[in-house]
Amino acid sequence: MSDPTYPLFPIFAFLGFIVGLIPLPWHLQAWNSGTCMFMLWSSLSCLIQFVNSVVWHGNVRDTAPVWCDIATKFTIGAGVGIPASSLCINRRLYRIAAIRNVSITKEEKKKTVIIDLSITIGLPVLVMILHYIVQGHRFNILEDVGCLPEIFNTPPAYPLVFMWPVLIGCVSFVYAILTLHAFWKRRIQFSELLSTATSMTVNRYFRLMLLSCLEILLTVPLSSFSIYINNYGLTLSPWISWEDTHFNFSHVEHITGAIWRSSRPYYVSVEMSRWIYPFSAFLFFALFGFAEEARRNYIRAFWWIANLVGIRRPSESPKSNGFIGYVCSATSSLLHVG
Repeated sequence: MSDPTYPLFPIFAFLGFIVGLIPLPWHLQAWNSGTCMFMLWSSLSCLIQFVNSVVWHGNVRDTAPVWCDIATKFTIGAGVGIPASSLCINRRLYRIAAIRNVSITKEEKKKTVIIDLSITIGLPVLVMILHYIVQGHRFNILEDVGCLPEIFNTPPAYPLVFMWPVLIGCVSFVYAILTLHAFWKRRIQFSELLSTATSMTVNRYFRLMLLSCLEILLTVPLSSFSIYINNYGLTLSPWISWEDTHFNFSHVEHITGAIWRSSRPYYVSVEMSRWIYPFSAFLFFALFGFAEEARRNYIRAFWWIANLVGIRRPSESPKSNGFIGYVCSATSSLLHVG
């Protein structure tokens, strides 16, 4: 049973990979480590899902076992990395709203980046390692979906793997409440406070706050629902021993589309787990891909490419004739090339 919507998902996954990385350069310049990691986790997850959906369309052959080893571990990490990045964004917003002076020295920026990277990379890597404890076999391959990580449904799996997105989402929620409270108390001086931070504007601050609030509203309910739906109808197996859990560890489970789509809860779980990454990438782009700074960078990139093919950017004079003069100047440049 092949996916009737193909190639809808791979198109959205590939576009999510592209658009999720578009705002990355100027966020790197602004030392926004939390937002940068959010983009990287969501975009690279989209890339993995795109490759999986293309390579395993209509088949369950174990054609790329090493890729699956890497992709499944990365998927485990991304499930923690995206909410952890949102936590770092909320943490930064709270610091800006709560303290009198925004950190602007190079040493303070480096310290903030190190802490953010410890959270957004350190926690996911930790969960990737802990996942091995409850990894019943190597991985699963689902027709039209690709390779997915295996998690043995046993009590230790919940604190070791399942609980992290919910826990991080709860901590982010506390930061968001504190940020709103601090902002409300200091709303009159807020614009002046942000002016001390060269990389933060009022518009960017509120876009980040909106992103974080949306992530919080989605992370905790979706993570909780994912735990429920992933284990719906499954027996909770007792933890017996390391040897019992990892018996025949090299086994790869092959599941055809007819089988995994026949279970409604499992179908919902699989589709939700892979569509969440394009959604995260498009959400970020919707908030930051059309901002003023983004438009400036698009214009700069356009004229850089145009310059490569010999089209010169019209010079702007103080007494320009407005739009008509601009059009005439641009037309002249094009005619010069011709």
